Amino acid sequence: MICPYCTQIDNKVIDSRLSKDARTIRRRRECIACGRRFTTYEKLEDILPMVVKKDGRREPFSREKIISGIRKACQKLPISVARIEEFVDSLETHFQDLGKKEIDSSEVGERVIRKLKEWDEVAYVRFASVYRQFKDIKEFMSELEEILKAKQEKSNP
Repeated sequence: MICPYCTQIDNKVIDSRLSKDARTIRRRRECIACGRRFTTYEKLEDILPMVVKKDGRREPFSREKIISGIRKACQKLPISVARIEEFVDSLETHFQDLGKKEIDSSEVGERVIRKLKEWDEVAYVRFASVYRQFKDIKEFMSELEEILKAKQEKSNP
């Protein structure tokens, strides 16, 4: 492991801890050359399915791409990075457990959109506007009206 401060490769592990889900190991390291400490994470490499896009292209399942999209939707909202990462962890596990070699991008997108709808209406609308690629303002307004209708039904049982 290269020291992020001095770029030397000699270091020692001071402490190791297993994550809650027992799939990641956190290691505290100390660089032999400069004496500074840093943290590394080891994660079990999993084989994830290929994602089939709407146009038929196939690309590897990308945790980073999903996190990036969710973060953009949740920008300036009270949704923590830890919460987003926990959800994406569960998403990865779900798709691994399916045992499929390929999954439709719509399956990933719909799971994300449902979770955002639970968390925050603004995040949901932001993500939906990009994901669903509304053709015009009428489609967008229709989506907003559904949210408002559901909200009214919850407040007036």
